Amino acid sequence: MGHTMTENVARADALSTLLREHARDHAERDAVIFVHDAAEARAHTLTYAQLDRRAALIAEELTATLERGDRVLLLYPQGTECVAAFFGCLYAGMVAVVAPLPGNYRQDRRRLSSIAADAGIGAVLTDAANLAEVRAWAQAADRPGPRTVATDLITEGEGLAPAPADRATLALLQYTSGSTSDPKGVEVTHGNLLHNVLAFTGAISPDAPMRLGGWAPLYHDMGLILQTLAPLALAATTVLMSAVTFVKRPHLWLKVIDDFDVTCSAAPDFAHALCVEKVTDEQLAALDLSRWRHVLSGAEPVQVSTARRFTRRFAAAGLRDDVFSPCYGLAEATVFVSGASGRGLVVARVDPDLLERGELRRVAPTAPGRELPSNGLIRDFEVRVVDPDSRTEVAPGHVGEIWLRGASVARGYWGRPDATAETFGARTAEGDGPFLRTGDLGALLDDEIYVTGRRKDLMIINGRNLHPQDVEHALREDHADLAGLPGAVFTVSFAHEEEPGKEALVVLQEVRGRPSQDSARLLTRTMRDTVSREFGVRAAGVALLRRAAVRRTTSGKVQRSVMRDLFLSGGVEPLFAEYDPGLGAAVAEAGASAPASAGEGRPA
Repeated sequence: MGHTMTENVARADALSTLLREHARDHAERDAVIFVHDAAEARAHTLTYAQLDRRAALIAEELTATLERGDRVLLLYPQGTECVAAFFGCLYAGMVAVVAPLPGNYRQDRRRLSSIAADAGIGAVLTDAANLAEVRAWAQAADRPGPRTVATDLITEGEGLAPAPADRATLALLQYTSGSTSDPKGVEVTHGNLLHNVLAFTGAISPDAPMRLGGWAPLYHDMGLILQTLAPLALAATTVLMSAVTFVKRPHLWLKVIDDFDVTCSAAPDFAHALCVEKVTDEQLAALDLSRWRHVLSGAEPVQVSTARRFTRRFAAAGLRDDVFSPCYGLAEATVFVSGASGRGLVVARVDPDLLERGELRRVAPTAPGRELPSNGLIRDFEVRVVDPDSRTEVAPGHVGEIWLRGASVARGYWGRPDATAETFGARTAEGDGPFLRTGDLGALLDDEIYVTGRRKDLMIINGRNLHPQDVEHALREDHADLAGLPGAVFTVSFAHEEEPGKEALVVLQEVRGRPSQDSARLLTRTMRDTVSREFGVRAAGVALLRRAAVRRTTSGKVQRSVMRDLFLSGGVEPLFAEYDPGLGAAVAEAGASAPASAGEGRPA
């Protein structure tokens, strides 16, 4: 990016004043490009001068009724206006809360209402096209208090200069996307944002000029901070497109990268897998990806096989083999923690039995092994890998909970002193701290961080530690019909005559269409064979679900705890299921459609 831009970030007091400087020094440079028609490469663009003007007008509107420090809810489709509204909040000295539009699903509207109540929202910003829907949600949520404003209708006024702010000033609340009933607002300051931009650029060492972009929604930390705020802090350009467009036509993401000279784009593992599956040879032939220098994979576990297939598939379009970079991050650390670009995929091939006992030990090329991708070097944080129970630091190569300390670690959870103390105030057994407890399990090996899973998702069966995403991935790899479809793997305890309180592994898996009973029975039994062969445990139950039945967060992560609760409460409606006797009886008692005896299966 050049030393000047990073030096400007390093010396800045606030992101808002930095944007005002860019508007002065780079007035006609493209700041935000929203590609509203990716097929025809048609886009709407804001220069730095135009973005500054829009932010100043919105700030003037906000300060007419609100005070500095008030929280403002931003409900927009993907586009330039949401970015302008975000900076309008910062210019006004207010705290931005970016969330998804209400939508039609009850669970999404309930989550949004929970966010609004938790943050104590003072106003709601949206655009004219969604104003009626947002007002209807507010009325139904029994929240008539906050004023709702369509900011794209604000075209006149003097505008406001950015309010005084420093690195300790709260900039946004980034709500976690785990539970729909209990979202927590991560308090991210201007200092957190500025430091995290430097951590990110230091890790990937981008060339100048750089354009970041992609389809990650702005209400997700990767979409807002990494994809949008980072390039704007650096006086670069962000190129945005709709996530709906990507899901419907994955090749258009790659076309946008080509058409708009995007050099850095981040996406979850499933997006790269979807491109491999859906992009046709004809579409591939029309792409030039030779200028794509940083293919970042984050927001969910990175699969080595996905990374290799992606780089092989798109090599024909000029994609280099050294650009794919698994990253690690979380909202509580602003977003970016680790990664390394320009070196190709770094993989540790480790002993699978030792891995299940919490140790990463490399094996010979001819020996059986499990491949784990490195998530890069952690440069800008102090890191500890800690036994979560004893709180003692574990040796390199041993799995523990990842703890972090540094200037990118957020201030805490909004209005949650107990949760803040537990997550952000952790101390080792020796009293060293405070550290951020990430909840992620991993190990340091040759100074690189390898993230193995989430502590809350870890499954302990017959004394073995298994991660659900490994089982889910193995099933998709072994069964072509499941490619690109999410599944949820978890364990449950149920009463069993011979083993009271037995931990049973359950697989819930989406399938395409509605398979016949014979083909469904064959699929469930071969899936059980895969689990047994690859992991040495028995799947006590396999349920095949219709599309979109597996709940996911706003960033696409599988909500395994939610699916487990639904399963135990009888809320899962399978197309076909096969359960062991004790598990089947427990599910039947809960009211789910379930077979009553071992080896039997039937459609719901």
